[in-house]
Amino acid sequence: MEIVIYSQNGTEAEKMSLPKDIFEAKINHDLMYRALNMQLSNARQPIAHTLKRDERAGSTRKLFRQKGTGRARSGAIRSPLHKKAGVVFGPRNERNFQKNMSKGERRHALFSALSAKANDKAILGLSAYEGAVSTKDFSIFLKKLPLEKSVLVVLADKHPIVQKSSNNLPQVKTILVNYLNVRDLLQYKSLVFMKDALEKLPTVFSSQTSK
Repeated sequence: MEIVIYSQNGTEAEKMSLPKDIFEAKINHDLMYRALNMQLSNARQPIAHTLKRDERAGSTRKLFRQKGTGRARSGAIRSPLHKKAGVVFGPRNERNFQKNMSKGERRHALFSALSAKANDKAILGLSAYEGAVSTKDFSIFLKKLPLEKSVLVVLADKHPIVQKSSNNLPQVKTILVNYLNVRDLLQYKSLVFMKDALEKLPTVFSSQTSK
């Protein structure tokens, strides 16, 4: 499979073949879902926190005698039966949401997402981008390319001009090639590879996928 490599003025410069083992892998939607679910779970920060009865303020004295009052028996004011008392099985901020997948499964999920993008013709390349840092100029440049509204730009190494120029564009994100992940690939419609990032891709990711 080939993609078009564009020059900085928005014209077609050349065509480049994509690595078969990465961009023509068997698409496994289940693995992609699990990888996305793992990323979202691992990013969760448990905030909600309720107090148990032993953490609430209040006396542990029995409120009234057991018998003879005509009321249901009752214990301390901190009992979960009372208002502003301890909570039973409430959310706690020490809850662990971490999930894991094997390296082979994560790699296969990533290749599935890249292959899905390739099948949708949503990948193109960029030979180079030089000049001054300018959000306006970069935005005008992107409009010259056949792209969807949201764009993920993949860099081989840190590229201050591209990174700073795209920082204030809400539908554009830059990412280093070695940090490619399923969540970003599914979130952004179009994928723009810098040419050197595309060349670096096979050395970053192993060609072996889990079967």
